[in-house]
Amino acid sequence: MSTKKMISIAAIVVVSGLIIYGFVLISQIFSNNTKFTEDEVYVHVPTVATYAQVLDSVSPYVTNLDRFEMVANKMSYPANVKSGRFLLKKGMNSYELVKAMRYNVPVKLAFNNQERIENLAGRVGSQIEADSASLMHSFKDSIFLKENGFTEENVLTMFIPNTYEVYWNTSADKFRDKMIKEYRNFWNKERVADAQKQGLSPTEATILASIVHKESVKKDERPRIAAVYLNRLRLGMPLQADPTVIYAKKKKDNDFNQIIKRVFYNDLFLNSPYNTYKVTGLPPGPIAMPDITALEAVLKPEKNNFIYFCASVDRFGYHEFAATLAEHNVNAKKYSDWINAQGVKR
Repeated sequence: MSTKKMISIAAIVVVSGLIIYGFVLISQIFSNNTKFTEDEVYVHVPTVATYAQVLDSVSPYVTNLDRFEMVANKMSYPANVKSGRFLLKKGMNSYELVKAMRYNVPVKLAFNNQERIENLAGRVGSQIEADSASLMHSFKDSIFLKENGFTEENVLTMFIPNTYEVYWNTSADKFRDKMIKEYRNFWNKERVADAQKQGLSPTEATILASIVHKESVKKDERPRIAAVYLNRLRLGMPLQADPTVIYAKKKKDNDFNQIIKRVFYNDLFLNSPYNTYKVTGLPPGPIAMPDITALEAVLKPEKNNFIYFCASVDRFGYHEFAATLAEHNVNAKKYSDWINAQGVKR
């Protein structure tokens, strides 16, 4: 065999080998490299995470980690690790997996009906990287509070219950700053003007709305209840709202997990700025996070001359309203007799 033939054969062998190697390499890169049974999973990469930490995070979902690493190195991923929340889909190949680890997917963060700022911090901290402690520190930052006209007691009024799109790796301060922007968007000129018509600031309107929210779950009744409280404020009467007494009791006991179904006569004398039987005007902060319907009820209350109300025996969940004390006493006795018959002790 001539030298030329030998060189030609060798060249063919080498080229064939390269083609086969390339085919195998490409098939490895573009073949399925996932091992989870769900349609999709999310991987969370903490802020300032290392490449090694990323590998630990993805390894439970990747069939061949060496193949993933090979592609990651080719795509310069180890030197460009991103923190955040990343979506991996069943059947992804190594190239798609690495590409997915570069696209931070936002979180649909939701909160409502939080009784205290501590509860809110816990709720938010369960949905993003920032923990409840760092969120509490940010929410109660004295400089932030002063600059935006809040106090530690009323800062909960800043948070408008809704669903928000944020990145999982959003810091506590950035989340707080987003919430103050949402607050300003909510309190537009029209809503501020509506609050002023009732003689209230946005913070005061929210505090009153928190009481309305706790008084009734019936959204269609809330404008009437809001009107009663506004009537009392205008007359200089104490609000005498049972939910504020319940809040005061929980705060005094430092136990917000207790369930209190009934307010007794002796409870009305509890010394607390939140007890509106003893303190005239609004409490220093909200007793819960009111929903939008409660806020709108305060901003656009029903026009009436009612001063009193109590729970209805005939329409469960609703209330009976009265313009005079004599009328109210009749309604109140009816309810008291009913609840005593039920044996409610607490």
